Amino acid sequence: MIVSGGLIATAVFLCFAILGDVVFGSVLQAEFASFQIFGGLVFLLIGFQFVFHGPTAIEILRGDSKQLAGAIAMPVLIGPGTISASIIVGKRLDPLSACAAVLTAVSVSILIIVALKMVHDFARPRREVLIKRYIEIAGRITALVVGTVSVEMTMQGVRTRVEKF
Repeated sequence: MIVSGGLIATAVFLCFAILGDVVFGSVLQAEFASFQIFGGLVFLLIGFQFVFHGPTAIEILRGDSKQLAGAIAMPVLIGPGTISASIIVGKRLDPLSACAAVLTAVSVSILIIVALKMVHDFARPRREVLIKRYIEIAGRITALVVGTVSVEMTMQGVRTRVEKF
């Protein structure tokens, strides 16, 4: 399922890398800075979920798992930060290089997730209590990182909007 989620994420990222500003300017009639501000606020809410709910935050964000590939792709891979990164990559690189960068980044991410899952499955029967505690701590640290990135995204969007005036 993680590979299917990765394929969904890759398709979304490629679209935004190639069409990023066109999607916002022509289709949505909005500026990328507005997306950064709103995306930063959404990301901040996700960070709060991690702070208050710990490891169960992913389950809360994932929702109903009838479409498991989409459920994996949405909270884990596709979010305001990764879409913003795709748009920025698309602005800075030519289309072929941007697509290669997106494919490389998603492939490496999936490989890391699969490798960590294998390590988790190997170690879990032997050290379940320790692993649960580690996941709890890692979730709290992740919350700090997510919160920091969300504030930075929001501030970057605000700076861009203020510069236009």
